[in-house]
Amino acid sequence: MRFSVITVAYNSAGTIADTLRSVAEQTHQDIEHVVIDGASSDATLQVVQANNTRVARLTSEPDRGLYDAMNKGLALATGDYVGFLNADDLFATRQAVARLAEAAASGADAIFGDLAYVSQNHIDRVVRRWRSGDFKRSRLRFGWMPPHPTFYVKRSLLPLLGDFDSSLKIAADYDFMLRYLLRPGATASYVPDVLVHMRLGGASNASIPAMSRKSREDLLILRRHRVGGLLTLACKNLRKIPQYL
Repeated sequence: MRFSVITVAYNSAGTIADTLRSVAEQTHQDIEHVVIDGASSDATLQVVQANNTRVARLTSEPDRGLYDAMNKGLALATGDYVGFLNADDLFATRQAVARLAEAAASGADAIFGDLAYVSQNHIDRVVRRWRSGDFKRSRLRFGWMPPHPTFYVKRSLLPLLGDFDSSLKIAADYDFMLRYLLRPGATASYVPDVLVHMRLGGASNASIPAMSRKSREDLLILRRHRVGGLLTLACKNLRKIPQYL
């Protein structure tokens, strides 16, 4: 079973080598690693070219933002399942994709696991743990969602459910996952392991204005999909508290 792992990068020379290495070291052999660089002005492209032992496809050109770049990756992917490991994230273990492949044997539309937030400068220092738990459609109304960097979907569903909404600047991944999880009869298989280490300091939590925009976009998405409103948004944010414990 082939997994397409898409890495989107822009001026990521300081972190992308860790990402590339974590993919190259996976024990699961059938991986298509797609790297989409947004015409970085630093040494990102050179780092990729120096560490491309498992990179199947590489493009470097200007884009219209993160989600436009992610859509380019979806268009290039050929795997049975498709997901994202961006340029400041890395797989938590060498068996992460193998664990996803085991879960995919059930034929589920989507697969996901747990995630650990790590220090930006010390990737062995865990700051938060996101334990998602099993998918139940009813939990979406209470703010539940899986960690997007662990979320893989069947590529065959992409033409039916669409790409990322690039009009959104921070929360299009939430919108993307809801479209899949709200599909009538949708199935999702949970892997109860930490699959990805994600550096703190991403676009959604880099500043108070960013967090405010994230909440506004989340509310828009909740109402768009008729999942809930302010109460659901509050539950979604409150779910982060146990991640620190």
